[in-house]
Amino acid sequence: QVQLVESGGGSVHAGESLKLSCAASTWILSFAYMGWYRQTPGSERELIARLPKLGMPEYTESAEGRFTISRRVAENTIYLYMKSLKPEDTAVYYCGADVGDNKTIHWGQGTQVTVSS
Repeated sequence: QVQLVESGGGSVHAGESLKLSCAASTWILSFAYMGWYRQTPGSERELIARLPKLGMPEYTESAEGRFTISRRVAENTIYLYMKSLKPEDTAVYYCGADVGDNKTIHWGQGTQVTVSS
């Protein structure tokens, strides 16, 4: 059972930056994708950025241009650098390890990001 531990969330003002980290208990390249998702109360959890095992990072429209996903394989850790944060970025951010079978994603416990105007 893989364990994912997110950290780095917090409360910031609009325009500021944060860097989230997700440490995995197993080799991150054993997953088809490692990604960052976010969820607000009453909404579905949404993908914002992911790293395929091979290839370039993928971003959704909400992250493009402001967020950067990266990884350090030797430390089994992925990161999400977020700049120019907006109040609408306020959410719980989750790290997800996607097995690639279209149904199995392992989740971390989430980290809260709050952006005030």
